[in-house]
Amino acid sequence: MYIGVNEICGSPEIINVLKVMLTGMIAFMVAFLITPIWTHFLYKYKLGIKIKNNGVQGDKLQFVNTLHADKSGTPTMGGVIVWVSVFLFILASHYIFPLIANLMNTEFLARLDFLSRKQTWLPLFALVAMGVLGLFDDVMSVRGWGSNKGGGMRFAARFWWLFAIAALGAWWFYAKLGWDMIHVPGVGDFGIGLWYIPLFIGVILFTAFSSNETDGLDGLNAGVLMMAFSAFTVIAFSQNKVNLAAFCLAISGALLAFLWFNVYPARFFMGDTGAISLGATLGVVAMLTNSVFTLFIIVFIYVLESGSALIQMTSKKFFKRKIFLAAPIHHHFEAMGWPEPKVTMRAWIFTAVMVVLGLIIGLIGMG
Repeated sequence: MYIGVNEICGSPEIINVLKVMLTGMIAFMVAFLITPIWTHFLYKYKLGIKIKNNGVQGDKLQFVNTLHADKSGTPTMGGVIVWVSVFLFILASHYIFPLIANLMNTEFLARLDFLSRKQTWLPLFALVAMGVLGLFDDVMSVRGWGSNKGGGMRFAARFWWLFAIAALGAWWFYAKLGWDMIHVPGVGDFGIGLWYIPLFIGVILFTAFSSNETDGLDGLNAGVLMMAFSAFTVIAFSQNKVNLAAFCLAISGALLAFLWFNVYPARFFMGDTGAISLGATLGVVAMLTNSVFTLFIIVFIYVLESGSALIQMTSKKFFKRKIFLAAPIHHHFEAMGWPEPKVTMRAWIFTAVMVVLGLIIGLIGMG
């Protein structure tokens, strides 16, 4: 006898909640299964980081290289686990699950499909494209390839690659989808015309680079990103974007599996392939849900991290003095004597508070 999921679960709302929750759980399991394979590969080929002795301006580092000397050789590129797990899962949900559902004479698996042109194509493109770009940069850094001192892409090269991908996304949103509105919580929507394109590019560059800046301590950025994507799961679901909500929770689930191995002392690091791709994808999700202002509240820690790095660089360049003991700001607290786990835990607590605040403002001010 054919049994439909509607008869089992009741209302469509319950079905949608079940779909999103199961997506997160399955993504967690997929990432957890992939981790031993990828970890073995990373250790076998010695794809570990090198602790830098000089900052981006060529000056000698006084704290970070000493505090993190024991991390030298720890494998990087662990972020592959997250974006590859989500990529494989979303393809399976669209192409394989419906076939299995037909064979088993049930629609349950088919309903887990969350590959959607309107909701998940663009963030999936950002996730994979940025992930591949970051992977190349990580390999170059580990192997000492490239013109950058110590290996890896120069900042300018990385910036223009990111800019090109962000500009493509901005053009698609504006020209193809006809988007030119921004939402101010509690106030309303405002059409900004062509200014939407630089806004889009700026948001993607901010989230990509800020995510990379924050990825400096064991588990720090993975925890921040997991909470941020969980928050946007709620926002997307409240806008009836169920597939996008499932996509966000799939990333959160994969990040939770990654975090299991990335907490202090980390088994591996996220690398640019994870930090840049996940940061950029978060920006795309914020644009898709028209929640730019809410984004900056939820990941306010990114504002602090990037802001501290920018202030430090500016002060050193023009005034020949440092504002912070080390930058970004999480290194400043380390240099003050805080143990690494304490810095990470307090950053998570701060982010959790900002996530709750961001959700309250975003949902109540949705209009």
